[in-house]
Amino acid sequence: MPNIDQHAPGTFCWTELATTDAESAKKFYSGLFGWTPEDTPIGPGGFYTLFKLEGRNVGGMYVQMKDQREQGIPPNWMLYVASDNADSTVAQAKAIGFTVYAGPFDVMDKGRMAIVADPQGATFGVWQAMAQTGSGLVNVPGTFCWGELVTLDVPAAAELYGKLFGWKYKVSPDYTEIENAGTQIGGMSKISSEGGAFPHWAGYLMVANCDESSEKVKSLGGKLYLSPMDIPNTGRVSVVADPQGASFLLFQPLAR
Repeated sequence: MPNIDQHAPGTFCWTELATTDAESAKKFYSGLFGWTPEDTPIGPGGFYTLFKLEGRNVGGMYVQMKDQREQGIPPNWMLYVASDNADSTVAQAKAIGFTVYAGPFDVMDKGRMAIVADPQGATFGVWQAMAQTGSGLVNVPGTFCWGELVTLDVPAAAELYGKLFGWKYKVSPDYTEIENAGTQIGGMSKISSEGGAFPHWAGYLMVANCDESSEKVKSLGGKLYLSPMDIPNTGRVSVVADPQGASFLLFQPLAR
């Protein structure tokens, strides 16, 4: 079912944009996916934006702080993994070699979170839901549908994440699929020796037509990094970025 009211621990439960230009991002994502932005004040002069589709939360956004920009952190989308106890997840992460950049800490009455990186540098969030359970709509056009770790050492990463979240894997020569609680939720692939990529988590957003949406990205001021291509027996995918440079993937599933 596309409507989600609770996320199983170990599942990707939220996707969040850190941007340098909130108004531009609102215009871009509203035009691309039909999202409705809803701002919530979070302090003097600050706000957090919820992106909604069909009245349900599908993602969030905040404006990067000055120190983040000074550190050279580019606009980006971050994936959050659900936990039933953020403190114990973070303690386990530290024990097996992950780095904790922030938290765990409470986000008002919404939940408890932390920002964590694996030993190869790929960063993700941990989310323990309270009032905010996470994405309320998934796996339909305009919503998150897949998380992918691009990494230097797939077997090493798979072992560590398996210890942390209990993930299981389906391994093939070129790709490793991630299974959580009996459901395929994402994958892992090795960084190409070309292009200067770095370890990171990437989010896939579902669309009805990858080619049309890729063209719309360009018309809205975004960038097309990888033109639409077929993934055999799976669907069609492209790599794009918004006008501020935050990258993500568009995915059109194979018609069933």
